[in-house]
Amino acid sequence: MNHTKLLGVLGLLAVSFAVAGTAVAIGGKPPVETPATTPTVAEDRAVDPKMSQFMDCAKACDDCARVCNLCAAHCTKMAVDGQKEHLTTVRTCADCASICTSASAIVIKSGPFSDLICTACAEACKRCGDGCEKHADHDPIMKQCMDECRKCEKACRIMMKNTIKPEK
Repeated sequence: MNHTKLLGVLGLLAVSFAVAGTAVAIGGKPPVETPATTPTVAEDRAVDPKMSQFMDCAKACDDCARVCNLCAAHCTKMAVDGQKEHLTTVRTCADCASICTSASAIVIKSGPFSDLICTACAEACKRCGDGCEKHADHDPIMKQCMDECRKCEKACRIMMKNTIKPEK
């Protein structure tokens, strides 16, 4: 690139920054929210108290997904080591983690399908928790998975009760 073109590009950039700065200075808004202007969780809850239920449910789903993924990896190792009874829990934990991840993503936005995903998530967590419960007395990771599944199931059932379902 020759010097003339380089100076032209730099001049264009300088003008762009000047125009953007002038727009902000005369009352325009910056194009991106800054951390100071982004609403906090507490502000969201204060504006819409129902949001608290959605956020609590989404957190329970996130926590459960993380532990189910951990448990699926743990069960995979045990199955590879010859404990074939864990082939089922590998699959239930992995599927439960996927459903919980989807539920969290939908519920945190107060999505229109929150009731549907919470129904599926509660049932998946019940089944996964039941599967892990069989090994919970001798395996701390599976006990942790069972406990998180029970918490998530409860949060989703509460969410289902409080979510308005669309009329048919």
